Amino acid sequence: MLLALDVGNTNTVLGLFEDDQLIYKWRIKTDREKTEDEYVILISSLLKNRGIKLEVVSDIIISSVVPPLMYALEMMAKKYFAVDPIIVGEYPIDKYLKMKYPNPKELGADRIVNAVGAIKEYGSPLIIIDFGTATTYCYIDETAAYVGGAITPGIKISVDALYDRAAKLPRVEVEETDKVIGASTIEAIKSGVFFGFVGQVDAVIRQIKEESGQQPKVIATGGTAELIGDQSEEIEVIDMALTLKGLAEIYNIVK
Repeated sequence: MLLALDVGNTNTVLGLFEDDQLIYKWRIKTDREKTEDEYVILISSLLKNRGIKLEVVSDIIISSVVPPLMYALEMMAKKYFAVDPIIVGEYPIDKYLKMKYPNPKELGADRIVNAVGAIKEYGSPLIIIDFGTATTYCYIDETAAYVGGAITPGIKISVDALYDRAAKLPRVEVEETDKVIGASTIEAIKSGVFFGFVGQVDAVIRQIKEESGQQPKVIATGGTAELIGDQSEEIEVIDMALTLKGLAEIYNIVK
């Protein structure tokens, strides 16, 4: 079986594939201080909870935007699984993704993996929005080539900044609300953040469509994709396993 790991700044998503089918998916908090021994204990527990032994993992692929964690994860793969993991970024990008972006080395591994997975699943042209620590927008043109995109602060860090910088405002959990006019400070923050991000997302998507002159399919993924996607007028598909699918496709290409 293939174990895929997508390491983000806030969360790490793990997926277990059997014959190209995603059979289990987990989301854990990214911890930059964990050692290879601690990670294997955690992964072993996740597998055991599903009745799966560690030994069934025959291959590992890793995508990471957190460089300090790579040593521990690579050591874990070699020490406990006896495999050399495939690391996204160690192979020429054009091996698995056509590129019109001027400097591909600037692209985060997550954006590359999402693009590969989305093209395989949905064709092109595409707009891919990933709601993570940052919210990223990627445009794939009609030739299935990566062109570029936009990056904005994510919902959580925006709310955290509001709490940190405004002494009298409380920290809140962002959730869907049915009205903009809040009857309390907490309701006002929740509605402002929620509708503000929905509006931002739709505005960025419309601008990408206008600049590209295309009508791309719009795919959303990441932690708050379902929260924002349900109210967005532009998001067409919410695919919470998109990055894992992209990792599995890259594995099939480079292996």
